[in-house]
Amino acid sequence: MPQLILLLIFAAVAWIGYRKFVADAEKLSRRQQEARHQQETGTQGTLVKDPVTGEYRLKKPE
Repeated sequence: MPQLILLLIFAAVAWIGYRKFVADAEKLSRRQQEARHQQETGTQGTLVKDPVTGEYRLKKPE
């Protein structure tokens, strides 16, 4: 019985680690895609409007 519990704990940790890895890989892929798009179009960033001041600023990387 203790072996089964240990196996379940190991499987849960492995699954959580896998999901974290996939999420990080997707985030990195999006960043690379945005950088490639900016390089193709010659832009230097994306502007976002600050709702409080109404000023436009460069979008911060996540």
